[in-house]
Amino acid sequence: MSRFKRSALVAALALSACSDPVDKAAKARIFSAEDPPKVVASAAEKLPPEDVADNPLVARRILGMDAAEVTERLGPYTYKATLSYEWTTGDAPPVKVSETRTFQAGPGGVSGDFHGVLENSRDQGLEVMRVEGKVYARNRYGTFRQRLRDRGMAERTRTELTGAIRDVDSLFQGRLQLTPQGTVIYEGRTAWRYDVKLGEASEAPAVGNLPAVLDPKGGRDETTRRRLAFFEHRVPQSLVGEVLVDAETSVVLKVRLNGHLVVPAGKAAEGAELRMSLNSDLSGIGQDPQLKPPENFLPDADKPQGIADALDRFGIPRNKADGGTAGAAGPAEPEDE
Repeated sequence: MSRFKRSALVAALALSACSDPVDKAAKARIFSAEDPPKVVASAAEKLPPEDVADNPLVARRILGMDAAEVTERLGPYTYKATLSYEWTTGDAPPVKVSETRTFQAGPGGVSGDFHGVLENSRDQGLEVMRVEGKVYARNRYGTFRQRLRDRGMAERTRTELTGAIRDVDSLFQGRLQLTPQGTVIYEGRTAWRYDVKLGEASEAPAVGNLPAVLDPKGGRDETTRRRLAFFEHRVPQSLVGEVLVDAETSVVLKVRLNGHLVVPAGKAAEGAELRMSLNSDLSGIGQDPQLKPPENFLPDADKPQGIADALDRFGIPRNKADGGTAGAAGPAEPEDE
């Protein structure tokens, strides 16, 4: 084959390849710009707060907005929420628990620094920080430990700490209903004000064929039985309060709620009531909290040494290495004959 014919054949093949629509689409996908993170795309979505009362989808979207998206929309801010619960069961004295959630978001959007604290009236709690991409965590009275292999724990904690109104809406079976009451000024920003009331009950969505729940051999313990009875048979009685939604970003700025649920007698060991309240607000919008890592923290560790640490603490020598940890050498093993 002559050089001219070979060149013509190569050119024809190249033209046919370029004209293939499948190849063109593949090249467009390969060389296109990378899609932004989902939360960034969600933050760019326009959610008219004036439509909240008439559009349940917009209402659920705003009430359930994730903390990462709030940061993308607002920038730095400080969030604080206080929840209180009072349980009443039969003639027993009421059980009261209060909980405080504090969250500071720095600049940088979804990848920015943050600091979250959860405390309750039972001396329980946790604290999580992410500063310059590094995560530190501790329980309420413990020492910070660096979490090099975080695996999303910090992000999950961020979502849970700032989701108080979402939790209340779920607890009341999605029946939180908003009625517009005009606009107000909050933290120098225009906000839509909504009165809250308990909406009408709706049918639960159909659930597919799920396998039966496996119970322990000895049956469920009393605490588990009561907890499941509450979630299965709870009946919302009332829910009142107000919600402020930022007119520019559609972020919930302030919440005040009081609610009441009951479990009818007969569907549990005995009837029960729950009264709860939520007060939350955002402040310091646009102000960088300038978060810094904790001054003292423990290094990351695969797992606590447990018994080995206890032996070391009391000065008891270890005869053999334990779980890959170097220890005192024991007597030499006899060689095989």
